[in-house]
Amino acid sequence: QVRLVESGGGSVQRGGSLRLSCVASGETSGMACMAWFRQAPGKERSGVAVIDRGTGSTYYPDHVKGRVTISHDSAKNTVTLQVDRLTPEDTGMYYCAAERSCRYGMGTPYFLLLRADFSNWGQGTQVTVSS
Repeated sequence: QVRLVESGGGSVQRGGSLRLSCVASGETSGMACMAWFRQAPGKERSGVAVIDRGTGSTYYPDHVKGRVTISHDSAKNTVTLQVDRLTPEDTGMYYCAAERSCRYGMGTPYFLLLRADFSNWGQGTQVTVSS
């Protein structure tokens, strides 16, 4: 069992930045795949970034590529999400997720970041971007 606790959310203005953190505890050594998802009000939870802690490989969906950076600190069992040039469309609850391995194909054009691939979730941290 792994426990994930997110922090760093808040209210920011358009164009600002936020740095979200996810601290993992419990059986973290087996969780190689760490990801961030976002859920806007009334919408599905969708992937924002994922990192393979074993290889260091990362993936960002096109709609956030260039504005988002995911990183991990194994010593602190922390995964961080940096989001820059925020827009109101970035508003939502941000969730940290963990799984033993990432879906095959990271780094290829066929890779998909799917909610269904993750069985461990945090409670989320709210991000609100005003215009």
